[in-house]
Amino acid sequence: MRYVRYASIAIFAVALILVALANRGLVAVKLVPDELAGLAALNPSHEVPLFVVIYGGIVAGLVIGFIWEWIREHGERVAAARQARELSALRAEVRRLKGEKHEGKDEVLALLDEAS
Repeated sequence: MRYVRYASIAIFAVALILVALANRGLVAVKLVPDELAGLAALNPSHEVPLFVVIYGGIVAGLVIGFIWEWIREHGERVAAARQARELSALRAEVRRLKGEKHEGKDEVLALLDEAS
């Protein structure tokens, strides 16, 4: 199974390298559209290879997706934490009640009853 994973990673790496080699041409990346550049009196533009733009878009999409899911799952994490606290409180209550039940009894019988 480990070799299948390594082979998959190698194939993916080769595909990324091939895409990078095929898209080496420089493109102008502007941070502000031309229509708004006149209002802002600035038009920053950078020449970068196309594969950098492609990979940057993929990475930005992944980061935005991870953040979106983390925010979306916040309610589920809160509910799980609340249930864990309730479970801990209930276990403590059961231990306390078993301790009260076996108060004044033989310790060996109390241990056997607690184990079952």
